[in-house]
Amino acid sequence: MRILFTGASSFTGCWFVEQLAAAGHRVVAVFQKPRGAYDGVRRERVDRACNHAAPQFELQFGDERFLGLIECGGPWDVLCHHAADVTDYKSPDFNVVAAVESNTRSVARVLKALRDRGCRRVVLTGSVFEPGEGAGSEGLPAFSPYGLSKGLTAEMFRYYCDRQGCGLTKFVIPNPFGPLEEPRFTAYLMKTWAAGQVAAVKTPEYVRDNIHVSLLARAYAVCVSQSADHGFDKCAPSAYVESQGAFAERFAAAMRPRLGLACGLEQCRQTDWAEPRIRINTTPATSLVSEWHEPAAWDAVAEYYSGLLKLR
Repeated sequence: MRILFTGASSFTGCWFVEQLAAAGHRVVAVFQKPRGAYDGVRRERVDRACNHAAPQFELQFGDERFLGLIECGGPWDVLCHHAADVTDYKSPDFNVVAAVESNTRSVARVLKALRDRGCRRVVLTGSVFEPGEGAGSEGLPAFSPYGLSKGLTAEMFRYYCDRQGCGLTKFVIPNPFGPLEEPRFTAYLMKTWAAGQVAAVKTPEYVRDNIHVSLLARAYAVCVSQSADHGFDKCAPSAYVESQGAFAERFAAAMRPRLGLACGLEQCRQTDWAEPRIRINTTPATSLVSEWHEPAAWDAVAEYYSGLLKLR
């Protein structure tokens, strides 16, 4: 299939592009900035994506250049809209309205242009932290204003896809980790261990759904290949469903023999309950994919951090 992909400079996006190409699809990847404007880990992701896709720089979803690409660069089989406004996404002051506007800019025109050129399949990336998504506790609220923006974005797409007669598949992401990731929990663990220190797990009782990005990306490629040209469907791959304390122990056990580090952990008494206690996806990712090797995924994590933190 010929795929138009947004958001390839993100952690998961570059992995998704790679797996789509490995599955035999022809991918055109859209980037908001000039190639030279990316640096650090985001530059590594852009370079990785460009190894597997035809890049188009300085386009944003729904702008005139994006619409021009649809009209002149097709035909298209699938739109994979992975990009989302993540500016200050951790802040309680995250601008929900501006994010939804950016995520859905000219969505009716975009879908009509695609539909006019024979494309009837859209795959939209969602998050388990959206309102009403996944399984868990406290009535499944939005985790944050950012989560709320993702939920509203999905509702907009569902409405306009239905009006244009396009199929919409929502791919729901839990907690991915692995090479080229954002500096979050597992990055903190590795940096702390590399310094010879004991890592503190401050929220060990939260139950989350952590997943190797390589497994997630394979599930994504399957989801895109099987996406329908009518109606609404959802794919919500799941992996390590356990407390964050248990996941930290799992991560440490995988890294110790691979890197020769002590990987010490302190399981703190949890006092922060600002987030729902449980939030997980519902479909085992290994039931969706074949030929994924878990030890190799752990090897890749160790190799990445070994180079990044100069452990050897």
